[in-house]
Amino acid sequence: MVANGETPLDMFLKIGLDERTARNTIANNKVTSNLTAVIHEAAVTEGCSRTIGNLLYTVATKFPATALVHRPTLVQYIVSSKIKTPAQLEAAFSFFTSTGSENFQLNDFEDACGVGVEVSAEDVERTVNEIFEQSKNTILEQRYRTNVGDLFGHVRRRQPWADPKIVKQLIDAKLSELLGVRTAADDEKPSKKKKEKPVKVDDKVVAVETSPAQPSEEELNPFLIFPQPEENFKVHTEIFFSDRPVLRPCNTKEMLEKHLKVTGGRVFTRFPPEPNGYLHIGHAKAMFVSFGLAKERGGCCYLRFDDTNPEAEKKEYIDHIKEIVQWMGWEPFKITYTSDYFQDLYDLAVELIRRGQAYVDHQTSEEVKEYREKKMNSPWRDRPIEESLKLFDEMRRGMIEEGKATLRMKQDMQSDNFNMYDLIAYRIKFTPHPHSGDKWCVYPSYDYAHCIVDSLENITHSLCTLEFETRRASYYWLLHVLGLYQPYVWEYSRLNVTNTVMSKRKLNRLVTEKWVDGWDDPRLMTLAGLQRRGVTSTAINTFIRGIGITRSDCSIIRLDRLEYHIREELNKTAPRMMVVLHPLKVVITNLEGGSTMDLDAKKWPDAHENDASAFYNLISVPYALTQIRWRLVGGKVPFSRVVYIEQSDFRMKDSKDFYGLAPGKSVLLRYAFPIKCTEAILSDDMETVVEIRAEYDSSKKTKPKGVLHWVAENSPGVNPLTVEVRLFDKLFLSENPAELENWLGDLNPQSKVVVPGAYAVPSLKNAAVGDTFQFERLGYFVVDKDSTPEKLVFNRTVTLRDSYSKGGK
Repeated sequence: MVANGETPLDMFLKIGLDERTARNTIANNKVTSNLTAVIHEAAVTEGCSRTIGNLLYTVATKFPATALVHRPTLVQYIVSSKIKTPAQLEAAFSFFTSTGSENFQLNDFEDACGVGVEVSAEDVERTVNEIFEQSKNTILEQRYRTNVGDLFGHVRRRQPWADPKIVKQLIDAKLSELLGVRTAADDEKPSKKKKEKPVKVDDKVVAVETSPAQPSEEELNPFLIFPQPEENFKVHTEIFFSDRPVLRPCNTKEMLEKHLKVTGGRVFTRFPPEPNGYLHIGHAKAMFVSFGLAKERGGCCYLRFDDTNPEAEKKEYIDHIKEIVQWMGWEPFKITYTSDYFQDLYDLAVELIRRGQAYVDHQTSEEVKEYREKKMNSPWRDRPIEESLKLFDEMRRGMIEEGKATLRMKQDMQSDNFNMYDLIAYRIKFTPHPHSGDKWCVYPSYDYAHCIVDSLENITHSLCTLEFETRRASYYWLLHVLGLYQPYVWEYSRLNVTNTVMSKRKLNRLVTEKWVDGWDDPRLMTLAGLQRRGVTSTAINTFIRGIGITRSDCSIIRLDRLEYHIREELNKTAPRMMVVLHPLKVVITNLEGGSTMDLDAKKWPDAHENDASAFYNLISVPYALTQIRWRLVGGKVPFSRVVYIEQSDFRMKDSKDFYGLAPGKSVLLRYAFPIKCTEAILSDDMETVVEIRAEYDSSKKTKPKGVLHWVAENSPGVNPLTVEVRLFDKLFLSENPAELENWLGDLNPQSKVVVPGAYAVPSLKNAAVGDTFQFERLGYFVVDKDSTPEKLVFNRTVTLRDSYSKGGK
């Protein structure tokens, strides 16, 4: 379908997809085929706006398969900008899900999708005012603890086609107007009311008041440990010098007042990843700490790319980080780059030289290492200031060869802290920068740049992991000698999880040497891998919140604890389905051949019997704008003469602790009937069971103890829906493989087991990539991106076992 030698990738880039999304799409044959068809239906093979392109991409991935005949109609509405928002598009999907392939009236479609409806800012403001008036007493009572999401939801229900940005702006403005300036009391933890225990009437016993139950660690506020911005006048640390008095850096009153005037007294934090790799679960904790503190205090958090090394950074990593931050539920105040400040950093380096606090050095990296080990000054340490200024300017203009000169900070080579041994501030690299191009050939180091950019961005809380604690001295020394505002620095423990590795070097080796299948391999603790495995961002954030923000280093968190939170989340959101991994054929001899019964089966076991949505018929798909509201598409679970059970659910010899099927024994087929084994057919080796003969009890009077999941033939002689299932387990056998010298020898050979011929109920036929399910008795699973129209692929997210909750959360 692609003409003139143009590749699908070229076409996808023309419609505005970012390169990473486009390449991921190419890796999925089903989505590639759908998107190519949609682009031709839209007649935009020569390109279109990014907004239209993103909507077309959503159509390619989410349009209901039962209504494909109507897809060109929807595409034309998008191209003509009659449908221009995600809310309208979701409404269109819901409309066509109901309509299927039947004819429909355009007026009905347009009404359902808000076509032509223009909601003015005045209309939105009027609705916001009405909702605030109705909720005024509650808002005044809760003040800035009011759930803004609820207010937003009320507005969206009344004005579903309103611009969400305008809605958010008006709600924020109205809150400010009603409540005034946010006070310290608004940030205080609300006091918990004690639950009163009813007094037991007893003449002989006096009831004693008992203390309320302790809140779980997830309920505690982990951000209470951090000071308010106006408290940042205290001494940050003590820096001991070998040749001068102790330095106790802190902000002056004037400096702090200037800072508070710029920030309005709000909290400003930053999440500063290096764009040189994929983020892992440790970065999820860093996001939670920095974004979470800003959110909890009503402040702002920058997403700042620490792009000081042009040789390591790639646009692929930048795009990945942006996507993952959004997936984790965080919204940056601004996206910035250290390279945005290259001119400021250079100018401050010149000032540092002028103040006698930096010098141009010519030692090789080997010589620098040797001199540091011996605590010896560089031969060029005391060169004249004017000479260093001249040489630094020549470095900037490309007049000195790479590796022949560096700019070093003049700190203290006799210090007990090796991070004060005249750290390098600038080095020469004749490498174009992905963000700033070829403007610079000198680049700042992390030790020089990160504290200065923190100050320039008026960061109130600079939060990082404990391995950076020894850099405090250098951080505050540099800001002090330059006379810059000093953020509050606090270090917390790294997140280490059992049975995996987290270092970039080890992760890179696993990927490049193909021990795993890429950065998003579901066995890795990369966030891309966890996402592909079906783990939700909510589960990850709840897990991290429960761990807390502590300084206890060298601790390692059991994987069971993460799995507990994954199960808790998926138990609420993943509908139940039946899949048989290793099918064993069962022929029900007293059921007439060719007959099929349609049976109800609950996808939500705890739902009320009268709730139609509790039963799964065909595929359950996301409905409207929520993630856990579901709508039926049609059909029922078939029960026929031939069904399949798990091979492990049958034994030739029964035992008391076995609840499966055996000769002469009965079991209940879940949602169906009791069956009794009457005969077992063996293969030529007279050991392997190839088929079971059984009779079913249509009256259901038999009450067996064992309950089995099963899948039936949809029609005589036709195998059930065949799917591939990938069973993932711990990547390493040891809890802490990073400690092992031969850590690769500890890889779990059973960490990935592929079951290519599993049988599934027909309800799963139209499952889309990313849909999650609980396969009864087997675990939680997600549709993988490797799925094709011919065959679905499911990844096991987590088993149903839960050893962690038994030992406490």
